[in-house]
Amino acid sequence: MALVLVISGPAGSGKTTLCETLLERYPDNVRRLVTTTTRQPRPGERDGIDYHFLSEAEFKRRIDVGAFMEWAQVHGRYYGSEKKYVYHTLKAGFDLLLNIDVQGAEQYRTAEQGDDFLRGKLLTIFIQPRDLEQIKERMAARGADDPKEIERRLASARAELVHAPRFHHVITSGTREQDFAALEQLYLNARRNCSR
Repeated sequence: MALVLVISGPAGSGKTTLCETLLERYPDNVRRLVTTTTRQPRPGERDGIDYHFLSEAEFKRRIDVGAFMEWAQVHGRYYGSEKKYVYHTLKAGFDLLLNIDVQGAEQYRTAEQGDDFLRGKLLTIFIQPRDLEQIKERMAARGADDPKEIERRLASARAELVHAPRFHHVITSGTREQDFAALEQLYLNARRNCSR
């Protein structure tokens, strides 16, 4: 049985690096869900590879026709997981890896309860920073965000942290190696349990 592995956590928690490492380590088992967004592509990002980039009008049209497993408006932009990509990956026998926010994770929990195909396949993991200073340091080190953006993201992080208890597992962030070891163990345990 294929798994839906949902990884959430505040910006700067290291979740993207963890997801990339899991994909590299298990290329025959895990596929990343290419999610859909209304934000503009960053330099080097490609449509259909990094994200499916849509206009806001088209995104809203797809909401209206029920095309999304989950969707949310985050930082003024829309993000979502289209059902057709979720089902296609799972039916092909691959575990599906999603790097989504806490709102998206909640919608997956709700969807699982009403969707026989998803039921029992969901594993949710929250990457929790040891403190907000850790997030601030990581975002500053990336050099991609100005100080106002970092402060806005820190405010979002405070709001996201209260959702951690709703996840199946919480990894309190240490080093990249420690975080990945914890994620890998949770993933392998879930694979063993679902194959019984």
